[in-house]
Amino acid sequence: MNIPTLSELKRELATMPANELVKICLQVAKYKKENKELIGYLLFDSNYEPDYIGKVKEEIDLLFSGIKTESLYFIKKNIRRILRTVNKFIKYSGQRQTEVELRLYFCTKLRQSGSHLYSSTSLNNIFDGQMLKIRQAISKLHEDLQHDYNEEIKRMLQD
Repeated sequence: MNIPTLSELKRELATMPANELVKICLQVAKYKKENKELIGYLLFDSNYEPDYIGKVKEEIDLLFSGIKTESLYFIKKNIRRILRTVNKFIKYSGQRQTEVELRLYFCTKLRQSGSHLYSSTSLNNIFDGQMLKIRQAISKLHEDLQHDYNEEIKRMLQD
């Protein structure tokens, strides 16, 4: 089966009437939860990014409060699940500033979650990897934002 390229899809969608486009979007949304979430973001949340960031932070808080602390295995598994969720929300937005905000918030919550971060090599590696991604994303932002976020990182690491 020949899968069309994005340019071919764009050309074809440009020629379709609006009611057909609505049908196609709804059909795409039916197949996967991620598709429905992405369409929801594009329709409702993309216009005002600070509200979107706030909603995602609430979701992160909820996920961190549900971590099972019986064993290190469950802690690591839940942290990875939270990180997958954060990455998904970052992908929907596609904005560097949103990426930095959400990754910083994740790292802050991870540091606040307890001493397991220092006793587990894999959790420490997750934290270090996120810090690296934060620094890479910050380097692509405006200089004023870079300074603000670097100060926020310093405060987080001192706590």
